[in-house]
Amino acid sequence: MSKYLVNKFLFTVDRDPELVERYREDPVGTVAWWESAWANRLLSCHDGESSSWLRFDDAEREALAGHDYPRLFELGAHPFLTLTLFIAMFERDHEALGFQTEYARRLAHMSLPYPDIAT
Repeated sequence: MSKYLVNKFLFTVDRDPELVERYREDPVGTVAWWESAWANRLLSCHDGESSSWLRFDDAEREALAGHDYPRLFELGAHPFLTLTLFIAMFERDHEALGFQTEYARRLAHMSLPYPDIAT
């Protein structure tokens, strides 16, 4: 797994309100588009510089496309990145703090030590 690439996806999507909505409404299409258009771009502002080898593996792609944040956490995605993005996408569907409570409930099966989040 490339924790870097998954975290990069979460980071870049969370910072663009249009991408947040796109990912909420069409997760499969957004993941496929992002992987082809953004995965190999540098996080810096330099246009024209990119790599060519970064790709999600099947487990990452499936978890991202399924909005499966517990699985992303198990795979080592950074919990702050998953929480902030999924709050942006789903908080409106819950009562106050309802999504945060749901997030905690769905991750309650995890115990210390948590998966390594170092990239």
